[in-house]
Amino acid sequence: MIKAIDETRIENTRSNGSSNLEILTAAAECFMEQGFHATSIDDVARRLGATKGRIYHYYSSKTDLFFDVHREGMARLFNAVKPAMKGEGDGVTRLGRMLKNHALAMMESLAFETVVVQGVHMHRLGATTPAQRRTLDELMIIRDEFETLFKIVAYEAAEDGSLASRDISITVKTILGAINWLAIWYRPRPDETEVDREILAAKIVETILSGLRRRE
Repeated sequence: MIKAIDETRIENTRSNGSSNLEILTAAAECFMEQGFHATSIDDVARRLGATKGRIYHYYSSKTDLFFDVHREGMARLFNAVKPAMKGEGDGVTRLGRMLKNHALAMMESLAFETVVVQGVHMHRLGATTPAQRRTLDELMIIRDEFETLFKIVAYEAAEDGSLASRDISITVKTILGAINWLAIWYRPRPDETEVDREILAAKIVETILSGLRRRE
């Protein structure tokens, strides 16, 4: 049984305005390059070319900033994947479109999506205060709801006979793990183009689908 997705929880909660997005972008880059523990508000301010006061206007702590970067990363993933759920083709074909969009979002928003992966690790380690733990628990619910999008289409693929595996949970966790691993190994080339990313995403998805689709 798949739980219903709470659309209101998925909405990005960052404040309106480009100033806040600039802070999130600078923070995401610092967290990606240095990790959460080694990054300071000073680092983010230097990357931003601003004072710490500009950051503290929006965020009371580095942890709050990290959590909002995580939310922004998740919002970008939902916005990329949800439109690909519908359309022509059997279930595995639609899964392929979702995975390609997921891969492209990972590459195009690499810093934000790396922070999403770091957030999962932080949740696993449990090295947080009770208040921070509650926020992390909420962020993990959003991650679970993102996974549910793929489970919905995977069940449809099993029903239409295009998906070989009947273990939907393992299938979805495996394919999402493959895409999320881009945060570890992918680094854009200086001369990389949008077409290059499209080609790479297509190759990744082709490899995944070759193991998913039922063979005649």
